[in-house]
Amino acid sequence: MEHVITIKSLSELESAARDFLSQVGDHRLLAFEAPMGAGKTTFIAALCRVLGVDADAVSSPTFALVNEYRARGGEPVYHFDFYRIEHPSEALDIGFYEYVDSGCLCLMEWPGNIAALLPEETLIVRISVSPDGVRTLSWAD
Repeated sequence: MEHVITIKSLSELESAARDFLSQVGDHRLLAFEAPMGAGKTTFIAALCRVLGVDADAVSSPTFALVNEYRARGGEPVYHFDFYRIEHPSEALDIGFYEYVDSGCLCLMEWPGNIAALLPEETLIVRISVSPDGVRTLSWAD
């Protein structure tokens, strides 16, 4: 089934994040594919706010590769940014499989850089930007 969520403005972000979380159900591995500047980190920050993560805690883990946050109930949320990965082994060096096998929510930016490592159950979410700045999230499950 194909899913689509349209975000026309920043004021719609948290509503879109709530809608997204309700539609992805039990998926725990979410990989966001989009061009630079499309809003991957911004949308992940909105998801984290909806989950109860302290808004000031969320930032792109571009250099650290992974940030760990705590959701409202204390459960971990892992945020990956694989932009600077030059070889998939770098993801293995940080214990990638331990994170994805944890059962915790894993939010991944630039998953194409580690495509060979992504578990089959990873949900690929595409973010596109129209000329008028409207963002569209789409995925199939």
